[in-house]
Amino acid sequence: MSNPSDKQRAAEAALKYVDEDTIIGIGTGSTVNYFIDAVVAQKLRIRGAVSSSNATSERLKEKKIEIFDLNAVGSIDFYFDGADECDPHLRLIKGGGAALTREKIIAAASRRFVCIVDESKQVGVLGKFPLPVEVVPMARSYVARQIVVMGGHPVWRENVITDNGNAILDVYGLSIVDPVGLETTLNQITGVVMVGLFARRPADVVIVGGAGGVKVLP
Repeated sequence: MSNPSDKQRAAEAALKYVDEDTIIGIGTGSTVNYFIDAVVAQKLRIRGAVSSSNATSERLKEKKIEIFDLNAVGSIDFYFDGADECDPHLRLIKGGGAALTREKIIAAASRRFVCIVDESKQVGVLGKFPLPVEVVPMARSYVARQIVVMGGHPVWRENVITDNGNAILDVYGLSIVDPVGLETTLNQITGVVMVGLFARRPADVVIVGGAGGVKVLP
């Protein structure tokens, strides 16, 4: 079970990676919200942020943080985001908040990806948390059938439309012993927009908040 205070401690520890007068990438979710609040509380003078979702953009606007389009800024030094699972090799499952596509784009465009989690998100093998897959709506059933053939159990996340106008399939029953291979295979299914496996581009640093304090991996 996630502990809000653990998330907050990890988010505050991530501030040491924030360089003033720079544009940073910011992800989506409750842990990221703690990070945004910490940036404001510490009065860090960043130029602004590239946002991974409409929800994050709204929060940034509330905090008077300028939002930049990734196309206008090019590469980013640091991207800050949470995760639903993290394995010992810093590979992640993300997408519980349905923002995986934009999150993965910003991560790919960033020099370093700083992931902020509480200790409940650490696992030996990815897959206990259902793997989100963003799909073009008309391909939802087709993609689901292909995933069933692969041994997964996809469930449509009903009443959820991504910021890109797409659907989400949550895939249960996977023990992901080859995250890079599975990410590649799923990405090749026609109709898949993005897979919530961050394995080909894992985190560079994972900050873990727990009962014993904060640790930084690796």
